Amino acid sequence: MELELTADQEELRDSMRAVLAKESPVALARRVVDDDVPLDALWTTLTGLGWCALTVPESDGGIGLGMIEAGILAEEIGRVIAPGPLLTTVTQFVPAVRETGTAEQRTRFLGAVAAGNCSGALAIAEERGSFDPASVTATVVVDGAHAVLAGEKRFVVEGDAVDELVVVAREPGTSGDDGVHALVVPVAATRTRRVHALDGSRRLAHVDLDGVRVERDRVLGDGRSSSAAALRRAIEEATVATALEIVGAAQTIFDVTLEYAKQREQFGVPIGSFQAIKHKFADMIVSLERARATGYFAALTIAEDDPRRTSATSVAKVAAGDCQRLLAKEGIQIHGGIGYTWEHDMHLYVKRVKSLEPLFGSSGTHRAHIADLLGV
Repeated sequence: MELELTADQEELRDSMRAVLAKESPVALARRVVDDDVPLDALWTTLTGLGWCALTVPESDGGIGLGMIEAGILAEEIGRVIAPGPLLTTVTQFVPAVRETGTAEQRTRFLGAVAAGNCSGALAIAEERGSFDPASVTATVVVDGAHAVLAGEKRFVVEGDAVDELVVVAREPGTSGDDGVHALVVPVAATRTRRVHALDGSRRLAHVDLDGVRVERDRVLGDGRSSSAAALRRAIEEATVATALEIVGAAQTIFDVTLEYAKQREQFGVPIGSFQAIKHKFADMIVSLERARATGYFAALTIAEDDPRRTSATSVAKVAAGDCQRLLAKEGIQIHGGIGYTWEHDMHLYVKRVKSLEPLFGSSGTHRAHIADLLGV
C-alpha cells in the first residue's frame, strides 16, 4: 500500500489550495457568519472547475477519481473553512448514490452532479444522533407509483441549502438492517428548519419528512433488498472526509498560532522562545500528523477496498477528534485574551472543528466501535 501522494495528487492539492485561498478566504466564512451572504458565485466557480465531478465514475459523466482525492479536497476545504455544499455533495451524496443506486439511477443523479446541476447531502441521523443505518426510525411505504415517508432527520449538513437529499428510512415493522432503504428526495418537497449551529459558516437543518411523497424510481436500488451494508460503505467515506476536514482546519489553527507565537513578545522576547510554549507546539504537531496519517491511511483502505477500511475509518475519526480537542485548546490559550475575541479569526476555526467532531460519530463513539471490532 503506497502511503505517499503521487505527483498528480500533489498537483491537485496545490491547485485546490490556490483556488480556495483566492475564492474562499476566511473573510468569506466570516461574512457568511455575520450576514448569511449567498454562495452562488463560489458554487459556480468550483463546479466550473469540475470539482463536483471529482469522484463521480467516468461512466456517469464524472472524472472518476477516488477517496484519496476526496480526502485532499476535504483537507483543503478545512484549511479555509470554506462554506457551501460542495463537500457534502462529493463526500456524502455521491457515495450514497454510487453505493446503493442502480446503473440507471447513478446515471440520472450522479450525471446531474457531474454537470454541476445538482448539490446534495446525506440525511440519516435522528433524535438519538446515531449515524448507523440500523438505528433509523423514519419510515417509507411504497404506495403504487410513489413512496411515502414519515419521520424527521436531524442535523443534516447543508440540509436546507442543497437540491437533493439521500434519505435513509425503513419499512414499517422492521428492525436492525432489515428493510432499510435509501431514497433521493428533493429538498423542495420537504419542510426544513435551520438549526442555530455553533459553526455559523456551516448550515445545519432538521428535515420533516411526514407525508413527503416521491416517485418510486427515487428509491435507490431494487427497492426490495436492504441498503444498510451499502450505506455503511458510503458513511465510511463521509466519516474519513470529515476527519480530514478536521485535519485541515486544525492545520490552520496550528499555523496561525505559530505565527502569533513568533510575533507576540513578553519580557522583550517572542513567547515562542519559551520552553513551555515549545512543548505545546511539539504536542500539537505530533497530534496533527497522527490525525493526518491515520486519515489518509483510512482513505487508502477505502480506495483499495481493503478489509481494514471499517476499523481504519474509526481510528481516523478518533485521531481527528483528539487532534481538534488539543489544538483548539492550545490555539486559544497561546493567543491569550485575543483568542476569545470576535474580531480574531481563531474562533471560526475552533467552531468548525468542534462542530465536525460529533458528525458521523464522535471520537468516543468510534472508540467503542473499535472495541467491538476487537471483541473487547
